[in-house]
Amino acid sequence: MPEKTTDPADLRGDCAQCFGLCCVALPFARSADFAADKPAGTPCSNLRDDHRCGIHARLRQQGFTGCTVYDCFGAGQKVSQVTFGGRDWRGAPKEHARRMFDVFPVVRQLHELLCYLTEALGLSAAAPVHPELREALEHTERLTRQSPEELAALDVAAHRQEVNVLLLRTSELVRAGATGKGNGKRKAKGKDRRGADLIGARLRGADLRGASLRGACLIAADLTGADLRDADLIGADLRDADLTDADLTGAFFLTQPQVNSARGGAGTRLPVSVTRPAHWAAAG
Repeated sequence: MPEKTTDPADLRGDCAQCFGLCCVALPFARSADFAADKPAGTPCSNLRDDHRCGIHARLRQQGFTGCTVYDCFGAGQKVSQVTFGGRDWRGAPKEHARRMFDVFPVVRQLHELLCYLTEALGLSAAAPVHPELREALEHTERLTRQSPEELAALDVAAHRQEVNVLLLRTSELVRAGATGKGNGKRKAKGKDRRGADLIGARLRGADLRGASLRGACLIAADLTGADLRDADLIGADLRDADLTDADLTGAFFLTQPQVNSARGGAGTRLPVSVTRPAHWAAAG
């Protein structure tokens, strides 16, 4: 079993331990996802003095769907309580606040990588690269605990590229095992659809077992009843995609924000790594 360096709970956002960083540091523009414009570094008008959202229970109704599909992967509490030692940005010098807002997106990317690496270490088919994955996990965890100055100077894109080599190898190993299952017409195809433009695609009932959908654009795609077992979904854009009755059992590198952005129902089968969104229809 891999050595654990990160508690899974640390990779889930804990707003009670965060200073509302996603509501301040990040910008958003008036659109179907946000009801207003907000520049980076400016607190959202809905942010309360206790760093909690004033309309959290009504975000979708108030036009802030984008907030409901966002997850910091635990970076908010890491930056608030570890990187800056619990020192709030409110009332602090502008330089302190600015550095905190600059560091937050960096740590968020690192925490996202920690999520992927942790999941990869739990995939038995990826055993040949588990030593390298474990080393990358430990190194990434160490990076998240650097000083604010070191984090601000970190070439996070270069680190992501290094980790991505291992995640690609993991994908190949897992999907190779998936494509060997079944026989005849039911045998998995393992198609490579990396970065494919599948906006609004009609994929109802499609056999996508063991497929690579890394970075594929599946906005508003009809995936009703599609078979996505053991598919690689890292970075796939599932906004408004219809996953009603789709089978995502064993799909990997699928995050909660991706699932939250899609549509589905009771008949949608999900991997254990994610939970069924509360806003999905009660019946599939």
